[in-house]
Amino acid sequence: LLRFRNVVGGKLAHSGLKRVDLGQDRKQIEGPQQFGQIAGNKRGDDSLSLFTRPSQRIVVAADELLLQDAYNMRKPILGICYGLQILNVYRSGTLLQHIESPVNHEAGRNIPVAHTVEIASHSKLADLISAQQKPILPVNSSHHQSADLIGDGLRITARCPQDGIIEALEGTSPDHFVLAVQWHPERSVDEDEASRAIFQSLIEAANVRI
Repeated sequence: LLRFRNVVGGKLAHSGLKRVDLGQDRKQIEGPQQFGQIAGNKRGDDSLSLFTRPSQRIVVAADELLLQDAYNMRKPILGICYGLQILNVYRSGTLLQHIESPVNHEAGRNIPVAHTVEIASHSKLADLISAQQKPILPVNSSHHQSADLIGDGLRITARCPQDGIIEALEGTSPDHFVLAVQWHPERSVDEDEASRAIFQSLIEAANVRI
């Protein structure tokens, strides 16, 4: 199940990913071979824990239902930006509501490289991008919140080395693919091998279930 905004079917069409709208027949998203992906953009001054408008609460509730289904059915999960944050909250973690740092984490889509992330060795993320010991990866950035206390069954696999902000999480269960990154690899998938590898890992995890 993909909830990308005008991304799947565009830049990622060649990857084998298929966009499925939530309004379509549920048979398209309930098959055991399907997978979950939660992606999103920065939400201004909104906060997952402080949503007040009904529309905001509906979005969070819907995403948590998708995550519940993905965990119950052991569907592979890839979270991007807001996807990392809602994953952590769903797993009983907390958020840093506003980052105060000299690093510009709110750089936006027009800045291709906002800062770097340091990836933990012996992690799924390090393995899939064929990285060296504690590699440094340049990334874009469009967020003002970040994961704080980490949720159940998750571990930190990347941080911004300049300020320690959490930049990637992954699941601790060896039989369930769960990966989340705070940056937007879909923006650089055409130019960056590491970005392509992130999506390829999701496809491979889904293919195992077919």
